[in-house]
Amino acid sequence: MTTSPLSQTPRSTLVRYLIEERRRFPEASGELNGLLLDVSVACKAIARIAAFGELDDSGPATMPPPSINVQGEEQKRLDVVTNELFVRMNEWNGHLAGMASEEMEAPQQIPRAYPRGKYLLLFDPLDGSSNIDCNLTIGSIFSVLRAPQSVIDSGRDVRDEDFLQPGAAQVAAGYALYGPTTMFVLTVGNGVAGFTLNPNLGEFVLTHADVKVPVDTQEFAINSSNARFWEAPVTRYVQECLAGRAGPRGKDFNMRWIASMVADAHRILMRGGVFLYPRDTKDPAKHGRLRLLYEANPIAFLMEQAGARASTGRQPLLGVVPTALHQRIGVVFGSRNEVERIERYHHEPAAHDSADPLFAERGLFRS
Repeated sequence: MTTSPLSQTPRSTLVRYLIEERRRFPEASGELNGLLLDVSVACKAIARIAAFGELDDSGPATMPPPSINVQGEEQKRLDVVTNELFVRMNEWNGHLAGMASEEMEAPQQIPRAYPRGKYLLLFDPLDGSSNIDCNLTIGSIFSVLRAPQSVIDSGRDVRDEDFLQPGAAQVAAGYALYGPTTMFVLTVGNGVAGFTLNPNLGEFVLTHADVKVPVDTQEFAINSSNARFWEAPVTRYVQECLAGRAGPRGKDFNMRWIASMVADAHRILMRGGVFLYPRDTKDPAKHGRLRLLYEANPIAFLMEQAGARASTGRQPLLGVVPTALHQRIGVVFGSRNEVERIERYHHEPAAHDSADPLFAERGLFRS
């Protein structure tokens, strides 16, 4: 006897979830739902490409040689393919006034052949692409803003400044995770929900309702190879974690680092932790590594909606007013009590005296 795929999946689908969310706002047009579903379809297509790895033959038959993108980073083939997927899947639907991406220097205009809408879509089409060759977890990140009224009224092309809105203005945000399973994690400002791609149905089904991040943790994630460039508050925090039960924190910590922010953020949403990619002195011209508008802000929105906290170390991330489309920023997010501790260290006097040799100049990490 054959079991129906539907009988194996009694959970709500992404479509049903969005319909239920829309019912909370009877005046809503449904445009946001349509946009988010198109984003999810782009993520399904990327999941398929990622699953086939080197066996995949999608994209142009002849790809150009590796080039350097606007970020000064080498573009991999999948960076180009996934960016094109996001653009083509969302340019036609009539919900967008424009798009911006990590892989494009200027905003992407909606072709005149298609209707224009009231939203802006920002995205990192393939986060963690340095992990592709190692078959490690990668993902896509997206953020949705309302277009300025002047854009909606005039129908003009979008400009950089139209996207320069603080993270608190986001209408929706989320990411797709391409790992052992494909997940789609979303907030529309009413908590965080996680959906797993059911390959039998080809649909995202709700598997993680109302995700909450524990306020306390014993895990932290940071790239310790940059330790010599850290500011004093970050050095202090990491040293205290490394000191473990015998140190001032009185408990042991584990360090986790995947080099894909989506993967690190997902782990924190699932079980708690704190992630630091702080501002440092490695490149004085850059005020951080991660991009504010399409990496830091959407993850910050998810964290805050899940009861966690997201910060620059000095102020809430969602309150930062952007000054450039590809602006970089220092980021700390995760379990609330740990992030608040790191913020407190940033606001305390810089000097940190300790008789413990771990914190002296000969310590493991010197500031």
